[in-house]
Amino acid sequence: MSAFPGTGILARLALRRERGIAPWWILLIVAMALVMVNYINTNMATYELKLGYLDVINGNAFLHALGGGVVEPRVEVLATWRSGGFLYVASAFAALMSVIRHTRREEDAGRSELVLSCTVGRDAPLTAALLVAGGISLIGGILTAVVLIGIGFEVTGSLAYGAAITVAGWVFGGIGAVAAQLVRSAHTATTIGLTTLAVAYVLRFAGDASGQSWMTWLSPVGWSHLVRPYQDERWWMLGVSVLVAVILYAVAYRLLGRRDLGSGLFPERLGRESAPELRGPISLAWRLHRGLLAKWVVGVAAFAAVGGALSPLTRDLLSRPSIVVDNITHFLGMPAGAGMLSAYVWYLILILAYAVALYPVLMTLRLRAEETSGRAETLQSTPMTRLRWAAGHLVVTGLGTAVLMAVAGLAFGLVYSLLVGDLATDLPTFLAGALSTIPAAWCVGAVSVLAYGVLPRASVAISWLAWILTAALGQVAGPLYGLWGGSPAEPFHYVANPMTGTPFNPLPTLALTALTALLATGGLLALRRRDFGL
Repeated sequence: MSAFPGTGILARLALRRERGIAPWWILLIVAMALVMVNYINTNMATYELKLGYLDVINGNAFLHALGGGVVEPRVEVLATWRSGGFLYVASAFAALMSVIRHTRREEDAGRSELVLSCTVGRDAPLTAALLVAGGISLIGGILTAVVLIGIGFEVTGSLAYGAAITVAGWVFGGIGAVAAQLVRSAHTATTIGLTTLAVAYVLRFAGDASGQSWMTWLSPVGWSHLVRPYQDERWWMLGVSVLVAVILYAVAYRLLGRRDLGSGLFPERLGRESAPELRGPISLAWRLHRGLLAKWVVGVAAFAAVGGALSPLTRDLLSRPSIVVDNITHFLGMPAGAGMLSAYVWYLILILAYAVALYPVLMTLRLRAEETSGRAETLQSTPMTRLRWAAGHLVVTGLGTAVLMAVAGLAFGLVYSLLVGDLATDLPTFLAGALSTIPAAWCVGAVSVLAYGVLPRASVAISWLAWILTAALGQVAGPLYGLWGGSPAEPFHYVANPMTGTPFNPLPTLALTALTALLATGGLLALRRRDFGL
């Protein structure tokens, strides 16, 4: 008799539910590995160009820390240096979210209680979740190694690279499993897991930027970097990750046996009784969104401040004419001469804008989560209609998006002005530039609203796809595969660069705002007419 009865059935069920999510993560991992290879081959085709690029990397602590480790002027090392820092995190994120999705989120929805009333072992849901999440990481790593071998890279290094991607997912799958046992809500478990991932990345980044290698050794993400594929292949570092993953799995099973179903080991903090001022749709939405918005504000402000702090280094780099600088300016779409620093500034603002465009998408998905959990249906027994409920969330989401871009512009502009610019002129310019991207970010969120109202069951996949396509076709990622200036199919394409002194044209802004209103209105009207709780 199986020690974990029902594991196979639950694993197949989890795979069925992952079919709209996992393939995209795997495709993203493999595609990014190939994109970086193509970028190196296209822009650094000669050995001299690679050496020049190496000098730029080694002369700038921030650039060196992006990939970490020792860089060599070989296409396979440069490509994995450029992509590894992203792919390890992507594998870890996918596994972390998958484990929480099939454990704690199932308990939150009450489905685990129904499943365990059948002939299913208590450990089966956790085992199935770990198998599926581990399988996603394994397939991503194997396919990456196979395609790299297929384009001519050496077998040993490719296998080491694929294995490093895999074990990053296994470790954070274990972290997600432990977090799911400690607290009683998927939201809190996700916060713990993502915070751990962020700390791990910051530790690795700080270690490589400062030369303090002990920080890298403390980071689970850093362990994958320390494998050093295509160099000396430290296979034993894979063993470290596997050992830690096994320990985390064992701890998760131990904690699972010590708690009641639907609860966590940490006691739940009791909420306060609702006050009259918290009973309207907007105040209720604010109460739900304010915690996540505060975290976004901190993250956006930190990134913007770092971007501003790098301005002196960027100014010095761009003032030294070289083939490498020409390639970088071409990649960023910068004009020659004094406008290059302004173009760099606008590029960083766009990075923040594409990231912030994810915020309204996530907030719209929370509407779907509230509906499927039954909490939104309970509200319908009060005078609050579903239209007022949804509209309250959208108002808070729209204002939150605007706040995030305002914070980005203020933080970036303040640091930049203090270091290389003029506070009186540059700070208002930065703020105006950041605010000009808000209608485009709203438009991405409005697509999610329309999908939620018309096709609620497919809204999660459609919303994520809308944001991924916006970022992939945009002015930041587009140059990686030759799409200079982005694509007209994404809304940020119509946002003018105010850093160049171009006169403001209100027509694109008004058009994006009108399109946002049209999409959001269509979604709300569809929500009003369809069955609730589908």
